[in-house]
Amino acid sequence: MKYVENIQQVAALQPDYLGFIFYEKSKRNFEGIIPELPKSIKKTGVFVNEYIEIVISLVEEYQLDAIQLHGDESVEYVTDLKNQLIERRALFIEENKHQKKQKNKQYVSENEVEIIKVFGIKDEFNFDVLKPYVAVVDFFLFDTKGKERGGNGTKFDWSVLEKYPFKKPFFLSGGIGLEDLEQIQIVLKTNLPIYGIDVNSKFEVEPGVKKIEELKEFKKEISV
Repeated sequence: MKYVENIQQVAALQPDYLGFIFYEKSKRNFEGIIPELPKSIKKTGVFVNEYIEIVISLVEEYQLDAIQLHGDESVEYVTDLKNQLIERRALFIEENKHQKKQKNKQYVSENEVEIIKVFGIKDEFNFDVLKPYVAVVDFFLFDTKGKERGGNGTKFDWSVLEKYPFKKPFFLSGGIGLEDLEQIQIVLKTNLPIYGIDVNSKFEVEPGVKKIEELKEFKKEISV
């Protein structure tokens, strides 16, 4: 998401998450204002190999509920980020425990910040690389491997996921559009721990601007 009016229009459809990309090389790079959103929507910051200090700064500035790591972040990086977020949150709560709740809005949310680690897939994937991350992330997200860090608008071979060996839930992503509804319904009926469907470029008028009516139709059909 990029623009206030479009953010509000998409938020009215009540998605579970809304993504904001903090990556200067992206054509969807976010530098604006996030309007007031329903508490049910998790504001998600997307980062690519960013300094931990900057990630934490943006989490606090925008009161992000989730972080999507779209780069080559190591297990050590994720662990350090997670620990620092927990420490900062605990410190903030302690320092502000005597303030009235309505004034206590500077930090993120009532819950700890979720961490989503992205991995790109093309025709095959070695799931062994995920094993060290299982204990330190909340979710995986599988996207299509391409020249861009995301938003390539193409799908990978979903049959690769049949070999997914973990219980850790994941988001399915990568060039998903209205034409994929039937295939998505088939995949959702498997035993795979699919937590959510991540959509982006196939629902855009231009980078960062979403097609509201098509999103509305997609959400309606996917909920059936």
